[in-house]
Amino acid sequence: MTAAEQPVDDGSLARPIARRIFQGYETYRQGYQKITLAARTRFENAQWLAVQEANAERLASYHHHVDRTTEDIQAMVDGRGIDGALWIETRASYRELVSQEYNAELFETFYNSVHRSLTNDAEVDNAEMFVQTEYPTPPVAPAESLTITYHPDRGIVEMMRDIARDLPIELEWQDKDRDIGSVLRSLPEARPEIRSSQGLAVEMLRSIFYRNKGAYLVGRLHYRGETWPIALPLLVDENRRLYIDTLICDEDELSVMFSFTRAYFMVHTNYPHALVDFLRTLLPNKKRSELYASIGLHKHGKTVFYRDLLEHLEHSDDEFVIAPGIRGMVMAVFSLPSYQTVFKIIKDRFAPQKNITAEEVKEKYHIVKRHDRVGRMADTQEFQNLILPRERFSADLIEELERQAASSVEITDRYVKIRHVYTERLMTPLNMFIDDADEEAVREALDEYGNAIKQLAAANIFPGDMLLKNFGITRHGRVVFYDYDEICYLSDVNFREVPKPETPEQEMAAEPWYTVAPNDVFPEEFRRFLFGKPHIKKMFEEMHGELFDPAYWRSLQDAIAKGRVMDVFPYRRKKRFVRHAARKA
Repeated sequence: MTAAEQPVDDGSLARPIARRIFQGYETYRQGYQKITLAARTRFENAQWLAVQEANAERLASYHHHVDRTTEDIQAMVDGRGIDGALWIETRASYRELVSQEYNAELFETFYNSVHRSLTNDAEVDNAEMFVQTEYPTPPVAPAESLTITYHPDRGIVEMMRDIARDLPIELEWQDKDRDIGSVLRSLPEARPEIRSSQGLAVEMLRSIFYRNKGAYLVGRLHYRGETWPIALPLLVDENRRLYIDTLICDEDELSVMFSFTRAYFMVHTNYPHALVDFLRTLLPNKKRSELYASIGLHKHGKTVFYRDLLEHLEHSDDEFVIAPGIRGMVMAVFSLPSYQTVFKIIKDRFAPQKNITAEEVKEKYHIVKRHDRVGRMADTQEFQNLILPRERFSADLIEELERQAASSVEITDRYVKIRHVYTERLMTPLNMFIDDADEEAVREALDEYGNAIKQLAAANIFPGDMLLKNFGITRHGRVVFYDYDEICYLSDVNFREVPKPETPEQEMAAEPWYTVAPNDVFPEEFRRFLFGKPHIKKMFEEMHGELFDPAYWRSLQDAIAKGRVMDVFPYRRKKRFVRHAARKA
C-alpha cells in the first residue's frame, strides 16, 4: 500500500471535516433558496423558458456542492482514504454542529451524500453515516407560523378578498370579482357538506407553490370539526394579468397535483419538515418521501424512502418477486407487492434490437430527472450498492437476477447487494389493464394514452418505444410512461412519410427498400405495431389519428423551435372556470 493509499486516522481532523460538510450544505441551501425565491419573478414576468432552466439548475446544484465539498475534504486528508474510526468521530462532531439547526435532517442527508462520494458508495453503516436519523423531529421549533387563517366575519366575499389581498404576487388581476364569484359558486358543488359560512375557516399556507406556468395557493378548509384540502391554481394571461383557474378541494384531485409524475415545485420555506407535516394532513396517503421530493428536496426524499423501506421490511414478510407484465429487453424488474414500488436493474445483455449501451440507458434516466415530466413520466430514485435481505427474494427472482444481471448483483446466503438500481412507483401496465377492462374503461385508457404521448411530445420528449407495455395506469386513471431506454428529445427526431414504392419489387419487399437513418421515424407505421387487436386500433385512431401523421409531429417541433412552452394543468381541463370578458379588479 502506497503512502497516498494509507487511511487517515488522525482524530483531530474529525471536526474540520465535519465543519466543511456543514458549510457545504449551508452554501448549497443558500443557492437553492435563491433559485426558489426567484420563482415569483419568473411567474410575474411569464418567463417560461427561464422556469425550465431554473429547474435544471436547481437539480444540478446538489451534486455540484457535494462534489466541491468532497474535493476539499480530499485535499484536507492529502488524497488518502478516511478510515472507519475517523468517520465515526466525524459523524459525532457533525451531529453536535447540527444539533440546534431546524433542518438537521437535511444536513444529515448532505453528510450521507458526501460520505458516499468519498467512500465510492460503500455499504451503508449507521456508525459512520446517518442511516437512521438522529432527528425524527426538528431540534428547534419554527420561529413563525406557516399559515394564515381567514374567517368570514365580514362575509365570505370579503374573506376571499382578504386571501387575494395577501397574495405575495405583484400583478394586476384580470377580474378579481369574477374569480371570487367562480370560487364561491364552485364551493357548494365541490363540498356540499359546507351549508353556511357560519363555522367556516380557511387556513392557507404562506408559501406559494410554483410550477410550469402556474402558481398554487394551498391550504385547508375547516368546518364544524371537519377538514378538507383546498388549492387555488393561479395563472397569468397574455397581458400578464392574474386569474384563478379553478378550485380544488378534494384529496384525490390534490394528490394528482402532487403526483410523482410531475416536476418538483418551487416553494420557498425555511421549515420543510413542518411544511411536509401540513401537507400530510391534506394527503395522508402520500409518503413523506414523495412529499419531500414534490417540494424540491428530492435527495432528502430518497433518504426518507430508504429509511421507510428498511422499516417496512422489518414489519412485513412478503417476498420480492419478478414484476408483473411482459419482461423488459433492457431492465430486469422486480417488486415487493406490499410496498407498491418497482426496482429496475440494467441487464448485462440487451435484446439484439436494442442498439444501446448501459451508460446510454443511465443518461436517458438522467434526462427524465432533469426534464419537466408534465404529469406523464414517473419519477425515479437511483441507488448504488443497495443491500436487501436474501430471505425476502423469491427463488424465481434470484434465478432471474443471476441470469440477466449477474454483474450488477452480489448474492450471498444473507443478502442481495445491488450495485445500481432505480426505483419507481408500481403501476398496472397499460396492456394488462386493457386486456381486463370493459369497453368504456378501455376507451378512457386509450384516450389517456394518446394524451400522454401528445403532452410528452409538446414538452419535447419522444418516448421512442410507445408500446402499451411501456405505459402504466395510476389509481387515478392517468396513463404514465415509465420505460426510458429509447426516449430522446422530439427536436432530434426526423419524422418522415413512408416513400411510395415505384416498382413491383419495392412494393413486395419484406424489408424497407429505402434508406433509414438512426433518427428517422415513420408515424404511419405506428398503426401496425402499437396495437394487436383491430378494434383497439380503430378506437385509438378515432380519438388520436393525428399521431399517425408526420405533419402533426413536425408542427410540434416547429412550436418547440419557436420557444413555445405548453400549458400543463394538474387537473382536467373541464374543471377550469369559464372566463368571460374581464373587468378590471
